[in-house]
Amino acid sequence: MATPTVMADDWVENFTRVCNQDEELQAHGKHFDCSYMLQMGNHNYQVVMHRGRVEEILVDPGPLDQRYQFLLRASEDTWQEFGKTEPRPMAHGIWAATFREDMQMQGDLLVLMQNLRCFTRQMELLRVSGVPVQEDVSAPKQREPSQ
Repeated sequence: MATPTVMADDWVENFTRVCNQDEELQAHGKHFDCSYMLQMGNHNYQVVMHRGRVEEILVDPGPLDQRYQFLLRASEDTWQEFGKTEPRPMAHGIWAATFREDMQMQGDLLVLMQNLRCFTRQMELLRVSGVPVQEDVSAPKQREPSQ
């Protein structure tokens, strides 16, 4: 079994390669310049984008390392389901997972909305690169619908 550090290093390399080789992201990403944080369970991944390309990914950055505009946070179970080739309904996209799972968006959401197509495409590419979380042997938890 891979250690979390090795898994994170592999993911950084895979996600960078998959994003930077994606034709759709390159076609739409000329102005995709931002930095965002993905909080996956106990680990943070800061993705720095420049002109639609992944410029850098920081693993567990310190609070003063580099500024980011927004973050997407969820439990490892939610990310694991999100990263499947065919995730279950309501865990398949960032909006659905925000409404029905434990995914949260925080920060300057204007930047997220200005880059929504590119950001959404990057999140879809997690199904190609995988997600850097340990697979839980128990069934994923689903948020109870609100009444």
